[in-house]
Amino acid sequence: MSQEPLRIATRGSKLALIQAHLVVDRLAPLVAPRPCHIVEVKTSGDRLAWASLRRIGGQGVFTREVQQALLTRRADLAVHSLKDLPTESVAGLTLAAVPERASAADVLVSMRVRRLADIPRGGVVATSSVRRRAQLLHLRPDLHVVEVRGNVETRLRKLREQDWDGLLLAEAGLVRLGLSEHIAERLDPAQFLPAVGQGALAVECRTDQPWLVDLVRQLDHAPSRQAVTAERALLRALGGGCSLPVAAWARYQDNQLVLDGAILSPDGRQRLDAQVRGVPEEAEKLGLELARRLLDAGAEALLVHYRST
Repeated sequence: MSQEPLRIATRGSKLALIQAHLVVDRLAPLVAPRPCHIVEVKTSGDRLAWASLRRIGGQGVFTREVQQALLTRRADLAVHSLKDLPTESVAGLTLAAVPERASAADVLVSMRVRRLADIPRGGVVATSSVRRRAQLLHLRPDLHVVEVRGNVETRLRKLREQDWDGLLLAEAGLVRLGLSEHIAERLDPAQFLPAVGQGALAVECRTDQPWLVDLVRQLDHAPSRQAVTAERALLRALGGGCSLPVAAWARYQDNQLVLDGAILSPDGRQRLDAQVRGVPEEAEKLGLELARRLLDAGAEALLVHYRST
């Protein structure tokens, strides 16, 4: 094996670097004595941190430039937050591994209350996610939801500076950053459905390096791969991305893969839910079946409404 460093591309945020090093820690023994080297990439989502995700394009804003580093051979593989990765694959790249998934749940961060239910009427909660906004307004239409961008540390600082009542974030990110003490309440993912792929990492390789693809596949965690495959099939069939209020959560129950999905109107007033279950090996089919059920129930009208606003 070559002694040239194995180059791993990732965003340069603190959380992204931590996640990349989680992969490196597992990959290093497999490629030793070949060293691993992190290649930091600035994405459009990072450069335009002041703008809403919908305004700057939504899908791929945190992954496009990282993938380009792979395609131009500035890196050998890439580590992404799976929820940022578009469901449509890029020619020449393959999703080689999905390591074991961390918590998919969202959490409430607050310096005032311990539960979402305790925020007073008219309280202010911040989030950058249309999915979180829609679900929050569905549960608490009396709250005022404001948009916040930036990395986790920036959002925590804004929570203090702006004197908001709460902030919604992903549990996995806070835990990986060692900031779990800020969590006031863990929101039940069965009730407050996560983003597709939330809590999971994605390791991408070029298809013209089959030896590396085979090596990286040793990091794959089959239950996590099957869960996110079902979720991503649902999202792809709905034609959605991270800028649409689509939520999903797949998990194992009694040796079956159970997939819950929901689509909401942006104001949270309308919500369509459905659930399917089946054998994990048919994860893709389960996602497509759930999408069909949601579309039959009227999901397309919600999607058209959102895209037209």
